[in-house]
Amino acid sequence: AAVAPPLSLSFPAGAEDIAIRIADAMAVLDPALVLLFGTPAGGMAALGADLRRLLGTDCRVVGCSSAGEIGPCGYAAATITAVGLPSSSFRVGTCVLRDQALVPASEWMAVLRRFHGDFRPDLRRSIFGVLLPDAHARQEDVLTATLDAAIPGLPVVGGSSAEGLTFAPSCQMIDGAVHDGAALFLLIETDLAVAEVLFSHFSPTDRRAVVTAADPHNRIILELNAEPAAQEYARLTGLPLHGLTQTEFARHPLLLRTGRRHHVRAIRSVTPQGGLQLMSGTEPGHILTLGRAMDMTRGFADVMDALPRPPLMVLGFDCILRRLALERAGMIPQMSELLARYRVAGFNTYGEQHSGMHVNQTFVGMALMPPEAG
Repeated sequence: AAVAPPLSLSFPAGAEDIAIRIADAMAVLDPALVLLFGTPAGGMAALGADLRRLLGTDCRVVGCSSAGEIGPCGYAAATITAVGLPSSSFRVGTCVLRDQALVPASEWMAVLRRFHGDFRPDLRRSIFGVLLPDAHARQEDVLTATLDAAIPGLPVVGGSSAEGLTFAPSCQMIDGAVHDGAALFLLIETDLAVAEVLFSHFSPTDRRAVVTAADPHNRIILELNAEPAAQEYARLTGLPLHGLTQTEFARHPLLLRTGRRHHVRAIRSVTPQGGLQLMSGTEPGHILTLGRAMDMTRGFADVMDALPRPPLMVLGFDCILRRLALERAGMIPQMSELLARYRVAGFNTYGEQHSGMHVNQTFVGMALMPPEAG
């Protein structure tokens, strides 16, 4: 039998009757889950509640705000992007990890183990997790590590959410109820084939620095190589101190090596004291390598073409810094064409999660492909 593919669609955030339009388009799927990304004019809670009423209580409706959306035509802005997963091929469970800022890790561990046990995965099917944390809580590093320990071996992808380019407060919603300061976690089981997708467009240079002083809670590097952090970073990049802009941070990221991979530790800004404010965790003793940017579009196509089969959809989480770098390079049309070609649907994030790690300036996703024949 033919597999009903997942569906994605985008409407302007201020569109009239947006719930009715999404529900009408999704009805053919009889969806198990509808994901919503963006900031609807009437609020996420109202849209979630309306969709739940229109689609029935067997359909879970989960949403979060975004710094931009990825819809059927690639990058989108000021839209509501909806992703529907048909109940014929998907089963979904939802879990709220509360009070992120208080880091109740042992409580999260218990909640996650119970949630996974109650879900009772069917071992004949694929299963993966989706994590949608509030970026303002700045606890993704401990959150991903806790998840990895609580449900070992589960592939998890996700993106940190905040609203717009100003990093405005996030909204996390399940079935019309808003959960401020929480991380939403979904278990998704499917008879489709799945594969994790990871793309970072940087290679390490030979320039390295040791974090000699830091404020881990606030993700600030105070000193690199026992010098004020911004000053030493400027020396390493060959830039003047006054030339440290978001553009340059995006071009010259700091990389942290974990295992055999380098992960980006993106810089958000210079602090008034001359420190470097990061978008993910840092600690004294970390050895950071300066990265160099490579071609963003060609590398992305190579990663997608390496999948075993063309995807029916890729649920994707793409760092806002990558999108800003593409905008400045005038390459949004080329990247949007690729995102549309590979059927990517998702949103622009303030941090990405995969394999127990919180990273930046990276595209992470889960490719949903037709099952293998036989």
